[in-house]
Amino acid sequence: MSLPRPVRAVVFDMDGLLCDTEAVYRDAMTVVAAERGHDFPFVLFKSMVGLPSEASDRQVLAHFGEDYPIAEFNARVRERVAAACAIGIPLKAGVREMLDHLDALALPRAIATSSSHPSVEAHLGLSGVIPRFHAIVARGDYARGKPNPDPFLVAAERLGIEPEHCLALEDSHNGVRAAAAAGMMAVMVPDLLDVTDEMHALCVRIARDLHEVRGWLTGGL
Repeated sequence: MSLPRPVRAVVFDMDGLLCDTEAVYRDAMTVVAAERGHDFPFVLFKSMVGLPSEASDRQVLAHFGEDYPIAEFNARVRERVAAACAIGIPLKAGVREMLDHLDALALPRAIATSSSHPSVEAHLGLSGVIPRFHAIVARGDYARGKPNPDPFLVAAERLGIEPEHCLALEDSHNGVRAAAAAGMMAVMVPDLLDVTDEMHALCVRIARDLHEVRGWLTGGL
C-alpha cells in the first residue's frame, strides 16, 4: 500500500505510540482520584490524551472544579508513574522492527512529544531506543503544544526535511491534528482512543500497529 508522497523522514509521538505509558497514566489517575473519593471517568482521560500538561490540568479542573488540589493530584500521579518507569515501560508492538527498517532505508527519524525531556528518558531510557532517534523534540522546545503544529515543525526542521515529506505517527486525536496542521502525512496508530470521522479525514492512513506501517514504507519511497 503506497503513501501519497515519498517519505524522507519519520516523526514519532512517544506516549501510547512508542511506549505503553497512556495506560500507565490512566491507571495512576484513576487510583489517585479514588484516594480522594472521586471517580476518574475514562471520557475525562481521553480528553487529556496528547495535550500539554497545562491543558491537561485545565481538563481536570473543569471536571472536578477550580478548587480541586491539582498540584497534589499531579504529584501523586507522578509518584505512581515513576514507580512504573523504574520497572520499565513496555515498548509498543513493532517499535524495534520499525527502527531496524528505518536503519535499513537510511531514513532519519525524530520524536515529537508533549512530554518533557526528563519524561522521555524515564519512559524510554530502559528500553535503549533513545539513541536510535536523530532528534528529540519535547516540551520546552516549541512555543505551542499539540494540537498546534509546532512540535512537528520543529522536528522537521531539526531533521532537515520538509514537513510534507515527513510521515507522522500518532495515537491521539490532538497529535493527529498537530501533524496534519504541520502538513505531514499523518498516520493514526490507535491506542486508547477510537478512530473518528475526523481522524479518517486528517490521516493518510489508519494503521493497526507499527508492523503495518513498516510494511507500507518501501512502497512509499
